[in-house]
Amino acid sequence: MISARAYTAISATDPLVPGVVERRAVGPKDVLVEIAWAGICHSDIHTVRGDWGPVTYPLTVGHEIAGTVVQVGAEVTGHAVGDRVGVGCMVDSCRECANCRSGREQYCLRGFTDTFNAIDRDGRVTQGGYSTHIVVDEHFVLRLPDAIPFQKAAPLLCAGITTYSPLRHWNAGPGKKVAVVGLGGLGHMAVKFAHAMGAEVTVLSQSPRKREDALRFGADHYHATGDPATFERLANTFDLIVNTVSAPLDFDAYLKLLALDGTIVNVGAPPEQVPVTLFTLFANRRSFAGSTIGGIAETREMLDFCAEHGITPEVEVIRAADVNKAWQRVLDADVRYRFVIDIATLAD
Repeated sequence: MISARAYTAISATDPLVPGVVERRAVGPKDVLVEIAWAGICHSDIHTVRGDWGPVTYPLTVGHEIAGTVVQVGAEVTGHAVGDRVGVGCMVDSCRECANCRSGREQYCLRGFTDTFNAIDRDGRVTQGGYSTHIVVDEHFVLRLPDAIPFQKAAPLLCAGITTYSPLRHWNAGPGKKVAVVGLGGLGHMAVKFAHAMGAEVTVLSQSPRKREDALRFGADHYHATGDPATFERLANTFDLIVNTVSAPLDFDAYLKLLALDGTIVNVGAPPEQVPVTLFTLFANRRSFAGSTIGGIAETREMLDFCAEHGITPEVEVIRAADVNKAWQRVLDADVRYRFVIDIATLAD
């Protein structure tokens, strides 16, 4: 076993505290990654608080991971010591079902193995990236293009692929009108991607305060949803709406913004149940959809797309000791736009 320093949740309500997680020994197809940077995702907080289901404590979260390969198993062919790599939201899948065989491991019919709070192949609970090291099967380790700055790479492994995948699937591009609901960690990436893909991009946010940022990221239009007239002006407008917020919305109001055959795809996941009126879907043959992360092949594609187009997340680097303050700022929507933990400070 390999011991790694970590920041750990001991309950749903206590602050994260320094601790140690045990990693499995490096197997023939495994890669040992020394973690340099770990992004903070709202999913980390939802999980620790039990919003999405039972939690096994103590738990180390974090599924936006960038680091360096320091050891490889005897049968590893795709990675070498010294490589800059990333690990995202999954660390295994069955790799036998139809979805896995088609490169859509994120939709594994047996359920993929989450980077944290899941049962790993050795029967232990998986522990995430707020730690100094992680051991992962080589298939789920991604080479980071040199053009992507190291300290900005980690959020691409969740916020990046989570927004890239639905934009690709629903063919965002020239001639398409795309709206992004929320300009946070996911939303700002969705704007950058949709703009680079050639779509006409609109940001829908609660207030006007992020207008300048949205336009800087590539949005063509910005509307405040706190103004009821916004929904009247934009009725029947969009081909695709990407909802990135993790809070309940008046989904009927947003559905009415869709043009004929338009789709609203949800990548944010509030813990509450959300109501949708079927008659709102009938009009304009609208679709209400969801999307999770991308498969490994699509994530590689996303990383290459970022390198080609110069797309990186907006990050604020913090010390490990400040993680609890950062979590509170995430809850207060006081981050522009992704916190990244400097894992080297775990030694302090």
